Amino acid sequence: MAKVSGWSLPKARNSFPPHMTKTQIATVLEQSAILLELDGANKFRVIAYQNASRALSSLEEDLLNAIQEKRITEIKGIGKGIGGLITEAVLEGTWGGLNALYDRVPKGLVEMIGIPGLGPKRARQLYESLRIDSIESLKFACKNDQISSLPGFGKKSQEKYLEGIELLRRYQGRSRMDIGLAYGHALEKRIMNIPKVVKAQLAGSARRRRETIGDLDIVLGANIEDHSKIIQEIMNFPGIAEVKGQGSSKISLILEADMLAETINVSGIDAGLAESLIERSVDATIDAQIRIVNPESFPFTLAYFTGSKEHNIRMRQIAIEKGLRLNEFGLFSEKDAGDKIGIEAAKNTLICSNESDIYQHLGLKWVPPELREDMGEIEAAKINNLPNLVELQDLKGSFHNHTIASDGSATLEEMSNYAMKIGWEYLGIADHSESLNIGGKTIGIPSNEIPKQKLEIDELNIKWKEEDVNFRIFHGSECDIMSDGSLDYSEEVRSSLSHIVGSVHALGSWRNRDEYTNTEALIKAIEDPTFTILGHPTGRILQGREGFPIDMHAILRRMGEINSEGVLKAVEINASPYRLDMDWRLCKYAKELGVPICINPDAHNPEGLKDVWFGTQIARKGWLESKDILNTKTVQEIENLLGQ
Repeated sequence: MAKVSGWSLPKARNSFPPHMTKTQIATVLEQSAILLELDGANKFRVIAYQNASRALSSLEEDLLNAIQEKRITEIKGIGKGIGGLITEAVLEGTWGGLNALYDRVPKGLVEMIGIPGLGPKRARQLYESLRIDSIESLKFACKNDQISSLPGFGKKSQEKYLEGIELLRRYQGRSRMDIGLAYGHALEKRIMNIPKVVKAQLAGSARRRRETIGDLDIVLGANIEDHSKIIQEIMNFPGIAEVKGQGSSKISLILEADMLAETINVSGIDAGLAESLIERSVDATIDAQIRIVNPESFPFTLAYFTGSKEHNIRMRQIAIEKGLRLNEFGLFSEKDAGDKIGIEAAKNTLICSNESDIYQHLGLKWVPPELREDMGEIEAAKINNLPNLVELQDLKGSFHNHTIASDGSATLEEMSNYAMKIGWEYLGIADHSESLNIGGKTIGIPSNEIPKQKLEIDELNIKWKEEDVNFRIFHGSECDIMSDGSLDYSEEVRSSLSHIVGSVHALGSWRNRDEYTNTEALIKAIEDPTFTILGHPTGRILQGREGFPIDMHAILRRMGEINSEGVLKAVEINASPYRLDMDWRLCKYAKELGVPICINPDAHNPEGLKDVWFGTQIARKGWLESKDILNTKTVQEIENLLGQ
């Protein structure tokens, strides 16, 4: 759950009904259910609030109409008592007796349930048994072995909570790339539609395509006489949960899901971004800062707030070496500026119509935003040696995708038709191997059914060839890498397939071992002659779990050695926005070693194929060019590489 600490009841923003939005009320009902559980309330009362929250979240009609027509209790999941509370919130802007509940429950308990694996019931137990009422007191209790002896807990619980506390600390206040960009693009689009706005662009970590995004930064350019009216327009946007601050050049907001109401059905990648919000809790919010400057300052402000901080420091150092000063408003003579600061110092700025002009004045080539992390881009820009970064349209297929034969939801033909629709030449199918078992259920394909899938694929490939369609399916498998480094399926079965995506799924045993043991086991798997691509190398889930300990540099070095011998061994960027694994910081190293990168969506349905967009952003951030990516090759080139 995002930003659970410090809950407070929303205040009415209108002087007339509806005082509260459907999203606000659904959020309050969901929070109230959690607070009631933390307070030890009857479970049926908790369930009633949960059901009402879900009912409101899925309500398609106008809530105010339903209330005015006295139909609120006709909505399935909303009873008389909660219906009255909803009516009061909409018509009067007040929350009945909920104020006392919000005040009564220790805020530290609310913060604690943001820890993965620690729900309200457990948090209540810890509070009643040990008076643990904050993350800090929980951390102290875990480190001092005070929890393992409690009924229903144990040492594993202690370890899990400590790990969860670290995850919460690391990711608190951040969103996955897909979520952050959905909010950012929606806000950017709304701002651009305001009359008199000359330019508006998303900056910050979102523009740099970090795997998780902090606060949104948007730079807005407009003539100074229009600033006041534009600010007022922004303040009236739907989807603003709270205004944290407002001035003549900056607005700080907290955005809620209503911000996306007008953009959720747009075509292309934005539709995919918005779709992922379905899984977000209705209380999800994201902080945003809007910087308002005149059009002449826009390029400087955009560059400054794109960052990173380290990149900006390097840029300012170069300016100083040239007798100049660079700030968010301009690039100007150090001598002329004197003691002036800010916009006053920039009054005599060099004219720059875009960011490229700024870099040119400093003797640099323009640096793509993804690379601005002070990881060699300044040095490369000085000698015109920046990479020609891969583009989405360079991809001609992918190799890690699932069908109904394992845990996918679409057939071979449905997945292939969508791949053709988005312009691909091939699709690699890699359904799970037979050892994968989740929750007591076998997920993978038994080895004796592999020939049946091969026959289906062969028939489709023959059909397309006869119809002169330049498309084919490559028949592979996502083979489990066992704890000793061996691969699932017999060598005979693996050899019958076009490619093997080797992946670790039994994370428990791998996470409980040391880095050396795991690294040796993975290298053993990679050295198998049938092994082609290393899938989601660390097993991480962003904001969910850390990967298992592993020396990826050692693994990439071994893969580089094997590739130098003429044997294909590739590593995957798993493009699912939940994973984005391999980490972008390793891509440049893999490239230097000659290890091909494969951008794979790990798609379980046709729409999931579009996740390659996220993987492409990570590849770009990792300095990768089209020539570094395995799946930019044509179908004929792939056939030759795989011996098909």
